[in-house]
Amino acid sequence: MAQVFIHADESCLGNQFTDRERPGGAAALLEHWNGKTWRRRDLWTSDPSTTNNRMAVVSAILALGALKERCDVRFASDSQYLVKGASEWMPAWKKRGWKRKGGPIENLDLWRRLEGLIARHDIRWEWVRGHAGDPRNEYVDALARRAAMELSAVAEPVPSGFEDWLQRERERKDRYLDYFEFAPPGKGSSSRQP
Repeated sequence: MAQVFIHADESCLGNQFTDRERPGGAAALLEHWNGKTWRRRDLWTSDPSTTNNRMAVVSAILALGALKERCDVRFASDSQYLVKGASEWMPAWKKRGWKRKGGPIENLDLWRRLEGLIARHDIRWEWVRGHAGDPRNEYVDALARRAAMELSAVAEPVPSGFEDWLQRERERKDRYLDYFEFAPPGKGSSSRQP
């Protein structure tokens, strides 16, 4: 079974407004180590008016839906709503017939779509603190914000711009100098390696 590392994030511009459109974006970086090098692909989508929570679940639907075969997935997101929802809340909702104690389940349509995709894979959900120095999390945040601003999307995974983005961050801001983007999983001096 192929091992895939997924880093996903979401964005919603104007969350504070209730009287106007709130464009949102969801993005994912898919990484697979082929034994010699990383193969990285990007995905993103947008919605003209949405919420952060909806786009967090969409990021998982988008990423897991792109996997063509059963995979061993490590899924990292800075959305506790997504990580706790997928790993803790959803199993309880299913046991109660897709109900929760406190009333209707928010975004039930998306959770049910995600459930079918989760069943196809072995997934370890991992919450990462947003904007805390993980370059992959920062990269997918930038992709999600761009998707929301441009209202853009891709239908299939495209070659990733992660390595170019990382180089620009190093040159302009002296960031991520301890991150080794070509090291195999679990190797290198950075604790933020996959």
